Amino acid sequence: MATSTQSKVPASATNIAVGRYLSAATAAAFTITTGFKPRYVKVVNLGATGLASMEWFEGMDDASALLIVTDGTTTVDTTTGITVSANGFTVGLNTDVNIINEQLSWIAIG
Repeated sequence: MATSTQSKVPASATNIAVGRYLSAATAAAFTITTGFKPRYVKVVNLGATGLASMEWFEGMDDASALLIVTDGTTTVDTTTGITVSANGFTVGLNTDVNIINEQLSWIAIG
């Protein structure tokens, strides 16, 4: 027997934040402050190295993400993904997405 869980926030309380991040000269994890705890986060790298993205859904472990790379390969990153906090999220040093001097676009929904 399958089980399903969900949590719902009233429509009047939904938070959405979008933005861009350009990495510095040194590759490192980085934190985005949204002012709310995200329930969904997507980060996309549209840089010259190729399209890659990671998604985190409420209920996933810290530092994990669904990773999709240029050739369409999909895997679950369990160590360098996304970690959500009460006021935002941290993007780990995943070398397919978090690349020096490449712009990342992100969306967080809470």
